[in-house]
Amino acid sequence: MFRRHPWIFESSVARLDGRARPGDTVLIQSADGRRLARGAYSPSSQIRCRVWSFDEAETIDDAFFKRRVALAVARRQALPELAGQEGLRLIHAESDGLPGVIADQYGDTLVVQLNSAGAEKWRKALVAALVQATGCARIYERSDSEVRGLEGLEKVTGWIYGEAPGGEISILENGVRLGVDYASGHKTGFYLDQRENRQLLGSLAAGKSVLNCFCYTGGFSLQALRGGAATVLSIDSSGPALERARANLALNPDLPAERAEWREADVFQALREFKKEGRSFDVIVLDPPKFAPSAAHADRAARAYKDINLLGFRLLNPGGLLMTYSCSGGIGLELFQKIVAGAALDAGRCARIVRRLAGTPDHPVALEFPEGEYLKGLLCQVD
Repeated sequence: MFRRHPWIFESSVARLDGRARPGDTVLIQSADGRRLARGAYSPSSQIRCRVWSFDEAETIDDAFFKRRVALAVARRQALPELAGQEGLRLIHAESDGLPGVIADQYGDTLVVQLNSAGAEKWRKALVAALVQATGCARIYERSDSEVRGLEGLEKVTGWIYGEAPGGEISILENGVRLGVDYASGHKTGFYLDQRENRQLLGSLAAGKSVLNCFCYTGGFSLQALRGGAATVLSIDSSGPALERARANLALNPDLPAERAEWREADVFQALREFKKEGRSFDVIVLDPPKFAPSAAHADRAARAYKDINLLGFRLLNPGGLLMTYSCSGGIGLELFQKIVAGAALDAGRCARIVRRLAGTPDHPVALEFPEGEYLKGLLCQVD
């Protein structure tokens, strides 16, 4: 607590004086009676309390959430690189001082996740604050993450403010139009945290053969096409995701659709088959799903990351680029770099890091909350 970390684990709680229901605000004191903070109580979670404020005298009420939400929105408005973006993360949970609260903006529509007992307790205040701070037309709730279960909460989805739009929601991201599946897509419907990395791929793709693995709805693929890639082969095991990817390409009639190929397959198996066929590529993107949801899964996840990066290195042309990512909170940047280095060694490739990759500025990481830095990546070039 003295380092201002916003989580208090069950094992750190000596006792609870009085009664508290899920989401109730409690005063947090040290063993010697010093008042430290105020937070939301969660009896079902191993994270027994999530801190709202380290000012123990601050009142946690509707006005508190109005201030916190307005401040989070103002932070984004102060960053020039976010100006004009139709897709934007407005609230990034603990890193914006609102544990368990995610709010993403897609044009005039907000999609929110309330992933903690405290966020659930204050849902009305949070919705009102978001409406006032953004002037949005509607808000859709996607509180269906597994974290809700750990907090003892049921999954909740549906419109909680305004009316459903008349048609599909889409955003323009760095020159590419992309549909947003807010009701059933991953996260809140789109991976906003990869915005800048998708743009980077576009700047590297001119005249290149690009392989996009775990392509999901094709964000990287479309930026590669926009950047002038000679060919773009995109692979995902999800048929519905590939259907959305093709639909996204159709939203961009100016892009050369004849250069794009979509393949439904297991990525690990497909890469092994490419090696047998003698195929190779100039640029490979590896953006797999979360292999390690927690540190307890790190060993198994490390083997999966090693395998997929080994396969990627083997398929690169001389001078080729590997853009590789991990979104697993249980795999830190140092460990991820060691895994990628081991994969290059086993593949017999000499490689170097030319850029370290991370999330976008609208996904900030509070210095006292390193757990917020879940997305990490490396851009490697081989000889």
